[in-house]
Amino acid sequence: MEAFTVLDAKAAPLMRQNVNTDIIIPIHRLRDVAQADLGPYAFEPWRYLPDGSENPDFFMHQPAYRGAEIVVADNNFACGSSREGAVWAMMGMGVRCVIAPSFGPIFFNNCFQNGVLPIQLPRADVLAIADELEAATRPGSNSEPRLSIDLHNRTVVTPSGRRIEFQVDGIRRDALLKGLNEVALTLTRENEIAAHQAKARTRTPWLYPAN
Repeated sequence: MEAFTVLDAKAAPLMRQNVNTDIIIPIHRLRDVAQADLGPYAFEPWRYLPDGSENPDFFMHQPAYRGAEIVVADNNFACGSSREGAVWAMMGMGVRCVIAPSFGPIFFNNCFQNGVLPIQLPRADVLAIADELEAATRPGSNSEPRLSIDLHNRTVVTPSGRRIEFQVDGIRRDALLKGLNEVALTLTRENEIAAHQAKARTRTPWLYPAN
């Protein structure tokens, strides 16, 4: 898993509520497409026209947002069915961070397992960030639709330079900073686990029959 420390990147607003995982990755793509190849199918129902060409109205097809690594979304992002492929697909299109007022809880957990940082902020802050991003794309603007995410200091810096603090679980933060999922994080304590097992074998040997 790729470590997440500081991300200074283009950000794209997707200000729709209740975007579900079937929009993020249709279920039949999880049956037919390998994990590493899901990126082109992320947001497929909105991303392409019926003839297969790009939909110019899709938020990440707009020139100012193309190639964005950060998505700013509205309430209840990635709700619906529990499919880890939703995170895989977004990663495949280059996304490393999603900011929203609330998330589907399974998607939220899956993000941490795959090196994507989900940031939950009050909706007023999310709307203000989206407004700044949109303002940065207007003619005459002296800024770009970019955000700087610092996981060490738990801050988001907006195009205007405004600094917003966010909260993240300490263990999950540590895992992202080190690029470790839960299994890999557990294995860093292998010596402690082995010592505990050795003590348990001494105290309760009947639980560990010889092979």
